[in-house]
Order: sequence, then C-alpha cells, then structure tokens
Amino acid sequence: MQAGFAFSKLADRLTSLVELTTDDLDLLADMPSSIAHFGTHQAILRHGDEATQCCLLLQGYLSWQNHESADGQITAICVPGDIANLHALYRPRIDGNLVALGPAVVALVPHRFFRELAARSPAMSHAMLLMLLADHAIQRNWTVNLGSRDALARVAHLLCEITVRLQIVGLAKDFRLSSPCTQSDLAAACSISPVHANRTIQELRRCNLLQWQGKTLTITDWPGLVRLAGFDPAYLSIRSGADDARPPYARSTTADVAVA
Repeated sequence: MQAGFAFSKLADRLTSLVELTTDDLDLLADMPSSIAHFGTHQAILRHGDEATQCCLLLQGYLSWQNHESADGQITAICVPGDIANLHALYRPRIDGNLVALGPAVVALVPHRFFRELAARSPAMSHAMLLMLLADHAIQRNWTVNLGSRDALARVAHLLCEITVRLQIVGLAKDFRLSSPCTQSDLAAACSISPVHANRTIQELRRCNLLQWQGKTLTITDWPGLVRLAGFDPAYLSIRSGADDARPPYARSTTADVAVA
C-alpha cells in the first residue's frame, strides 16, 4: 500500500490487532467511499437510523452519545482509524447518536465492501472481528471506569486510553496529541459536571501530569498518569508483534502498570 494512502490509519489499526501481509493491506485500495466533513457536535447518525454504510474516521474525533440523556452523555469516543459503527454490519439499526466532537472527516463505506473484504482475506476477517471485540472490551472498561473510580482517576484513565489508541495510528508522538474533546465533553464522558471536569484538569496540571493548552494536550508524566489511573492497556488487544512498530515510549506501558 502506498505511503500516504488515505486509509492508512485503518491499516495501522488493523495491523495492531493481527499480522497482515502486503496483499491483505492492498485490498483496502479498492475501498469505495464518499468523504464527508462534519462540524463540531454535528450528528453523523441518529438513534433509529438504518445504517447502510460504515463510518471510517479519517480525521478528528467522534463520540457515541446516549440519545435519552439530557446532557448528551458520551458512551464512547472514536479516534482516526476506527470504524465507528462496525457493528452495523450485523445490526444496521442505530441505538444511539454518533456525533462529531470537533471538525471531523469521515469516509462513508458501503457495508458490502467490508463483507467482500472478509470473504477475500481470512486475516482481514479476523482483524475486523478483533476490532469489534476490542470495541466491546473498551465499553466494559468504561463501565468499570464510571462505577469504581473517582473523578480524578476516571479522567486520567480516559486520557491514558485515548493516548495509547492514538499512538497505534501514529498521532500521539512525544505524548503530544490533539485534544480529544472540550472539558464539557470530558465531563459528559466521565459522568461529572463541567465544573468538576475543570477542577480535575487543574488538579492533573498541579500534579505536573499534563498540560492542556488550547487544542493541544501534552502528557508530561506518562508513568505518573498510568499509576493514578490504574491503567492496563491489555483490554485494547494490541498484539505483541505490533510492538516493534510502535514508538519506544508506548512499549513501557505494561511495565509501568506492573510497578504501580
């Protein structure tokens, strides 16, 4: 697959789960799609829609939100390389709202492409299954995060997760990343008030764990943030063979947790 290929983040995401050959990855070059641009808080899919296309995120961040929540509770965050509604291949009816957290670029890909891709490549079929299972594992960990951690640890855990997921697709070099959301969105993802979210970020700053300036988030003490969060990335299902392709700073995550 050519360098700079538009869907390279998807390739990065898939190869973090399964070892894929060049022939497997070249199949992505046949992907039919229409490119759509969305503004901040604009809905891509709404509760009750019947999806016929998969939403592959190319740039920005998306979130799944509880359609019944008055404050727009965020139940999942998608990063570039994610197929936000991969589950719609099997259950097309949408049961939440898929919303852009900021300006976002999405490739809308017909379901038939991914079905044909799975039929043409067992390895790709396996990778997509693992991607779907990883999404479920992330959801279970979000439940634990909300149910058993205080606000400080909740926010720290979410930021650890987003950082590692961005590292997989090459978007968190030197622990510097585009802010995944506003502090109000962070509050909606961690089930705390916006005021509490602001105080929590200020506390993380006072502990010299991070800097959050404008649209840029920098983790200044990764081991410290990991310890505070009790973060173990095993649930993200990153294959051990993918470690060689990841930045050196991402490889010590498990060791940092073990020491904590």
